[in-house]
Amino acid sequence: MKTIILYCSYTGRTHALAVKKATELDCDMEEIRDVKKPSLLASIKMASKREKSEIMPIQARLDKYDKIIIMSPVWASHPVPAVNSLIECLPAGKLIEFYFNSAGGGTKKSAEGTKALASAKGCEVVGYTDVQVKIKGDEILWKKLD
Repeated sequence: MKTIILYCSYTGRTHALAVKKATELDCDMEEIRDVKKPSLLASIKMASKREKSEIMPIQARLDKYDKIIIMSPVWASHPVPAVNSLIECLPAGKLIEFYFNSAGGGTKKSAEGTKALASAKGCEVVGYTDVQVKIKGDEILWKKLD
């Protein structure tokens, strides 16, 4: 199964998790970047309203992949606005797995809405995991949140 990891990272923790998983799975990866990163306060407000941000064009040909893993930080219990934009770009018929990196709160409030966005694009959500990532030297530690 051909897999790609698409991730957003602002502090480096989600990037570290993406690299770790891409190495384990021997798969491609690409960073999703905002054209213009809004302020943290504006981004938190946008995230809580499930608004989108303008993202740089995705370079990978997503139609060539069977599975797309999306990784993102969590703001206000929601994925960052760039993820909402990314979901809009998903081709139908893909298996989608989400990993959301939080300082501890997770995405319980927004999980069903996020899954519904992917399903509305004709994709099947096969995994949804809230995680907490810590970096200690060269070691990437992550755990699932309840």
